[in-house]
Amino acid sequence: MIKFYKVLFIMFFINHNSFSQIDYNKQIIKKSISQQWELDSIDKKGTFRLVSYHPIYFTAARWSSRKNEQPFDESGEFATKDKNFFDNIEAKFQISFKSKLIQGLLFGKVDLWVGYTQKAHWQVYNKKLSRAFRELNYEPEIILNFPLKFDLLGGQVRSFGLIFNHQSNGKDIPTSRSWNRIIFNIGYEYKNWNVNFRPWYRLSDSEDENPGITKFIGDGELEIGTNFGKHEFYTIISHSFSTLQKGNIQLNYVFPIHGHLRGQAQVFQGYGETLIDYNVSQTTFGIGVSFANW
Repeated sequence: MIKFYKVLFIMFFINHNSFSQIDYNKQIIKKSISQQWELDSIDKKGTFRLVSYHPIYFTAARWSSRKNEQPFDESGEFATKDKNFFDNIEAKFQISFKSKLIQGLLFGKVDLWVGYTQKAHWQVYNKKLSRAFRELNYEPEIILNFPLKFDLLGGQVRSFGLIFNHQSNGKDIPTSRSWNRIIFNIGYEYKNWNVNFRPWYRLSDSEDENPGITKFIGDGELEIGTNFGKHEFYTIISHSFSTLQKGNIQLNYVFPIHGHLRGQAQVFQGYGETLIDYNVSQTTFGIGVSFANW
């Protein structure tokens, strides 16, 4: 726990010195769904441009209430026999990009994108494990995005996405974890609120290392984001449609530091923060910096 307080002190010192340089009249500019997916003609930028996709951030210190030192699955076939001596303090970062490959499919309305997201959990403060990466999750996607524009409950439904998603941690058995999904993404805007609803269908796998993953993580997720002046908030909730048990929730607060650099505080509670932790419930808190949001 002492390590965590040391890192928090360093982050506070950096942020405190940076606050003196903040322009308090400057607002965080949140992209509309049309700008994110280049839906309207004024927002179209062409093909083969690399742009941010999901949030990009670096969490200098992430504390967990439960260390998953012996990963397991429901069958016991993919369980580790040896105990890993992880710290409950680690660093975490995520990078995420997408690029439009084809513009104007299907009567000139539909765009084909590819996306890639990678999330890393790094035992950077653990000298005994040589500061190793505890878990890496790789997530490539192929995306067909359809523009929409119809009124609903005072706002507008702006897009529909059909996504083929693969996610894996790239490890060997017994700690290998992966799954394939077809994801349906519906984008909705209401004033300065962005909402994305993503139900999914899991594709069957001949060798299933995580048979109960939908029971723990769920059948879809709901993302809600907004900003109040210079401050941005977004929440990601994953849950099962058949039960009110399990699932997870992630709360994020993003605040300005200097220029395009922003601080971020993140709280997670539930199952599946990473693939190796899909059946482990924990509460985590992290603080760091954010480089790009939705």
